[in-house]
Amino acid sequence: MRTLNLGILAHVDAGKTSLTERLLHTAGVIGEIGSVDAGSTRTDSMALERQRGITIKTAVASFLIDGVTVNLIDTPGHPDFIAEVERVLSVLDGAVLVVSAVEGVQAQTRVLMRTLRRLRIPTLVFVNKIDRRGAQYERVLREIAEKLAAASISMGSAGGLGTRSAYTAPYTASDGPFASGLVDLLADRDDAFLAAYVGDETALPYSRLRGELAAQTGRALVHPVFVGSAITGAGVDALIAGVTELLPTAEGDADGPVSGSVFKVERGPAGEKIAYVRMFSGTLRVRDRLRLRGDEEGKVTAISVFERGSDLPCDAVVAGRIGKLWGLGDVRIGDAIGEPRTAPSDSRHFPPPTLETIVAPCQPADRGALHLALTQLAEQDPLINLRQDPVRRETSVSLYGEVQKEVIQATLADDFGIDVTFRGTTTLHVERPVGSGEAAEILHADSNPFLATVGLRVEPAPIDTGVEFRLAVELGSMPFAFFTAVEETVKETLRQGIHGWQVTDCTVTMTRSGYAARQSHSHAVFDKSMSSTAGDFRNLTPLVLMSALERAGTRVYEPMHRFRLDIPAELFGPVLPVLARLRAVPRTSTARGSWYLVEGEIPAASVHDLERQLPSLTSGEGVLECAFDHYRPVHGTVPARPRSDHDPLNREEYLLRVVRRVGGGREGVGREGA
Repeated sequence: MRTLNLGILAHVDAGKTSLTERLLHTAGVIGEIGSVDAGSTRTDSMALERQRGITIKTAVASFLIDGVTVNLIDTPGHPDFIAEVERVLSVLDGAVLVVSAVEGVQAQTRVLMRTLRRLRIPTLVFVNKIDRRGAQYERVLREIAEKLAAASISMGSAGGLGTRSAYTAPYTASDGPFASGLVDLLADRDDAFLAAYVGDETALPYSRLRGELAAQTGRALVHPVFVGSAITGAGVDALIAGVTELLPTAEGDADGPVSGSVFKVERGPAGEKIAYVRMFSGTLRVRDRLRLRGDEEGKVTAISVFERGSDLPCDAVVAGRIGKLWGLGDVRIGDAIGEPRTAPSDSRHFPPPTLETIVAPCQPADRGALHLALTQLAEQDPLINLRQDPVRRETSVSLYGEVQKEVIQATLADDFGIDVTFRGTTTLHVERPVGSGEAAEILHADSNPFLATVGLRVEPAPIDTGVEFRLAVELGSMPFAFFTAVEETVKETLRQGIHGWQVTDCTVTMTRSGYAARQSHSHAVFDKSMSSTAGDFRNLTPLVLMSALERAGTRVYEPMHRFRLDIPAELFGPVLPVLARLRAVPRTSTARGSWYLVEGEIPAASVHDLERQLPSLTSGEGVLECAFDHYRPVHGTVPARPRSDHDPLNREEYLLRVVRRVGGGREGVGREGA
């Protein structure tokens, strides 16, 4: 049986979850359509999701249509939960991007479509809510062509817009303008198709057009647009037909090597970890042992596979399918199951969070329980980037926005019984090297208390490439575990650069290496005080790296958002000074009748203030859309971030803390094990 892993994506409130309900109902999975407002939808199962009427966590539901098992993956639409969307993208065969016929193309819609196109994920567009007052299908079609994808084509017409009786009619071979437009669209993107058309127009029957449309949609070259209403069901049958006809089903050899990816981790009723995995190749069975990261292994104790509306217990999950795995206690989101399918650098699709806040328990006695609870939440969302400061006894988390903060607070109270407050919300900056810097510490040198030689060079790298670790020494010059220790420590150390911010877009090259081979006393007992361990390299690397980074120098950058502001024309003048005070830079302003559209960029640190002031400034009429766009160099006073307790910039203090952590005197430095 064929399988299609289908993502449903949208800007918040475009009707994505309502469409999921309608699809499940049409396929016969549920007998009654749930309501987002009533908190009765199938995929919004969390109590908090039902209370707020928004999707917070990715959910999977399954249905069978025309011999194809469709695993429907409902994702959050609110930008604060974009990390949930990111984790899903790598497991999709295709996507449906939902756009509201009333609000049209919005900020998050553009962000999602850009990413879908960059990853070449076959995507259909569904214009929803044609039954809502203010629905305008033709206007939205123009917006889709202008802002999302020029290579798009409407697959049907709509009438009775803005009423409960709104209807749709799919185009057929007899619709001349549609067939002509389809030929032009497809010929622009396939030379062989164009040659066949130019050679003999009669050689292109309508069935050939539909076949070529499916082929180009499957290669993410064109994007068919469907229209309807998830609430009334108008146009949904045509969308389902389009999904099965135009989107490619999963590929993979069930007899090939085991390869899969973990895209979600949750806790079961007994606190056990449950991993959601998409299999790309091979067959994974109960009792199989898996190596997750390095030497960490786990044994699969149970499997369930999504099929016919739910997940059913199975002995195995095969290529192309999505399953839930039990027994992998150390599993993390993003782990490869078996052979990795992509390099780690391929997994970063959206920008990281731009806010950081301190989480404090209302009751000091809850400090330990809070850390445990946040650790479990970080398992489900690694991008909250849990950070401990033992000196100040503070715990910080990274956030995308205020709604995510409220959700974390409610989750800690409801699921863990811990009341917390947030304080000191800070905008997360980044550091980038401005030049090249090199440093080294040599084994047995007086300045080096560790049994290791490490030389590192730091250089700038292209924007948005993250951190790359390279070797300029022979791989066989020392045990592989020591190279691994250096690479892991480099990436961990760069979480705080010279000014305390995460360092990105750089290449770190290991230029020197050396170690003391295993030595033992005459009675053949291994003496780690005479032999290098991974601990030597983990403790020495931060000192060398920060020395190199200081010589390279770094510059601090602040996150900037792209904004789109619709305001009444008479308020255009009063709003401009407010934007200036918030350091926003309007790039364009367009008069649209009695309204002005202002577009530009604004520091992420000012977005919340603008959102707070806008209702009173515009008497509630202003509409603001914001999305992260880029990082901008900071001019003037450079903001610094408090460093953690292990600060390799202060050599003496760093060494003393290592001594205390390891135990013993200065001679004990570096003597911890691998």
